[in-house]
Amino acid sequence: MEHQKIATNGIQLHAVSQGEGSLILMLHGFPEFWYSWRHQIPALAADHKVVALDLRGYNESDKPTGLAAYCISELVEDVRGVIRALGYASCTLIGHDWGGAISWKVAQAYPELIDRLIVLNFPHPARFAAGLRTPQQLVRSWYIFFFQLPFLPEKLLQAFHYQMIATILQGTAIDKSSFSKADLDVYRQAAAKPGALTAMLNYYRANLRQAGGLADDGDVLEMPTLLIWGEADLALGKELTYGTEAYVRNLTLRYIPQCSHWVQQECPDLVNQFIREFIDQS
Repeated sequence: MEHQKIATNGIQLHAVSQGEGSLILMLHGFPEFWYSWRHQIPALAADHKVVALDLRGYNESDKPTGLAAYCISELVEDVRGVIRALGYASCTLIGHDWGGAISWKVAQAYPELIDRLIVLNFPHPARFAAGLRTPQQLVRSWYIFFFQLPFLPEKLLQAFHYQMIATILQGTAIDKSSFSKADLDVYRQAAAKPGALTAMLNYYRANLRQAGGLADDGDVLEMPTLLIWGEADLALGKELTYGTEAYVRNLTLRYIPQCSHWVQQECPDLVNQFIREFIDQS
């Protein structure tokens, strides 16, 4: 795997890449970084150029200050700039969690950039906004509101050598062995980078009021789209996937039972199989 910095939208993003061919671009979620795709990168790099980003604010990427720097519109422009900077006209875009939210919005704003869209455990923005109007999803999303507080979330995540980062990952997984001690240590180290915790939380702080704006439906997506969903997700209910076909004309939906929110790390072989089948057929 090769490490590089990519200039985009006025900042520098760190990325890991492997392979040659058409572009597969991967966007991680909270509280992760490119490492969350460690099982997918080599599996897809045999016949593609696979690039896994550290999103702005994470790990080795730039960490601009201020909430405005983390609005969804800026995150979308980051991705648009990366595709161009890498010398491609379009890509297969894969996103998980926050990376999934960004991927949906890139596909809405710049459909010409996306040959295929693959989203893991994040619903279409319209379905997410609808979910936030239900009691069951509001309870699941309690942490979003906690993250709005100043200082306290940072202190909690930082306490006891960033133990909460490990707890969020391993503690909510069905198969705890999916995260080794070494894996959890690299996540702790990434979160400990100066400015990283506040930047990571600013995604939630900058975009809560836009949960409605995040849900701007846009046009029905035309590109082939794969939605992979670990059914034992404690943060996002399976019901958020229902009705996605109203917003995506060419949808493939794959559920994985007894698998948590961290689907590509907990069930990597099955996720890789679903992605490979989808890419080869679409």
